[in-house]
Amino acid sequence: MTFQPIVPAGGYAGWLFLERTLEQQQESFDESFPVKRATDYFRENISDVQTAEQLVNDREMLSVALGAFGLSDDLGNKYFIQKILEEGTIDDGALANKLSDSRYAEFSRAFGFGDFSIPLTATSVVSDSIIDRYQRQSFEAAVGEQDNQLRLVLNVDKAIDDVTSSASSTDAQWFSLLGNAPLREVVQTALGLPSEIASVDIDQQLETFKDRAESIFGTDDVNEFNSDELQEKMIRLFLIRSSVSAGAGISSGSIALTLLGNQ
Repeated sequence: MTFQPIVPAGGYAGWLFLERTLEQQQESFDESFPVKRATDYFRENISDVQTAEQLVNDREMLSVALGAFGLSDDLGNKYFIQKILEEGTIDDGALANKLSDSRYAEFSRAFGFGDFSIPLTATSVVSDSIIDRYQRQSFEAAVGEQDNQLRLVLNVDKAIDDVTSSASSTDAQWFSLLGNAPLREVVQTALGLPSEIASVDIDQQLETFKDRAESIFGTDDVNEFNSDELQEKMIRLFLIRSSVSAGAGISSGSIALTLLGNQ
């Protein structure tokens, strides 16, 4: 039986509880039977995988591989995933680089089938890294079954790390952030930007996000989003603004005071 995360409340109060108990809850989740069975199988077999075709034809391993990047919905799309892996990320024309969702490029890069003559699957670093990501993503998914807003904020730290490590220039990092759907939702909401902004020209989106980040966060440098203080502010604003949008029963006076205190 899988350990069910304890989430006694939603919104910012729920986040504070989850943040305080996260390490203990994650450990219990990782040791639950279904999770441990999946990760043990992956650890024992991934070093034997030499091609993308081998990986996609092993449903148990592919489930962990995709789950590590929040791409579990693609488990049945074997041809698509094999193409993502085989083309790699070095060539600008590779499929993973053409997709708006940057998680596919991160997924392909992690295994190296299309980027290196020898894939990265033979290294213990890949095994440990993928398993760590899978455990975290699976826990987040379990939290999301109770409160999807809390699932999104649990993903923030790792997603920002992925974005900042995938590119060096500020604009390239912003484009990567805008292509990471879960992280984009958090940042967009925290900045008070409407969902309709996704329909405008991508360069205009970039400038709008950067200007708003400078105003709200005091910087448009994505590297600075790695700081605990800025992430906490981002998460707080996201959860408060989400509660306002959902009409979650928070008094208007309390909302106004909290938002003013975070401008």
